[in-house]
Amino acid sequence: MTQFTFDPVHSDIQFQIKHLMVSKVKGTFTQFDVQLDGDINDLSSLKATATIIPSSIDTQNEDRDNHLKSGDFFATDENDKWTFETKEISENKVTGDLTIKGETHEETFDVEFNGVSKNPMNGAQVTGFIVTGTIDREKYGISFNQALETGGVMLGKDVKFEASAEFSLED
Repeated sequence: MTQFTFDPVHSDIQFQIKHLMVSKVKGTFTQFDVQLDGDINDLSSLKATATIIPSSIDTQNEDRDNHLKSGDFFATDENDKWTFETKEISENKVTGDLTIKGETHEETFDVEFNGVSKNPMNGAQVTGFIVTGTIDREKYGISFNQALETGGVMLGKDVKFEASAEFSLED
């Protein structure tokens, strides 16, 4: 059994959503954690729980961030965390239950296992994963939108994301 210690300094979560049918708005979540258990030599044995603090959203615009924290979107006063609990991990896919605003749905995302390396600064063994995918925000009760007079809507329903997680390893 491998001991995994999450390294938030070398990890991140980025997302993007279509805006006004012509561009993308991008952002990050600055507070999140990943608990990982299993044997690094057998990816199918790995189990992970990722927790995101939605109030830590950062889109480089304070007014937009405050609107996203409101009841129109995340309702962070009542929904202080989101979770993803894995059911199955392979070399290129991860399936699990994603819970946002009290709504839980099974999702499958692409995962890239980046192997094991040695940190030259401290000699520690490290490993990392990159998870990418798209979710339909409306499935999770995040349905705020406005019709545009030129056709279409203000916000796309698909949210694309990339999460990168690094861990120190001990046997």
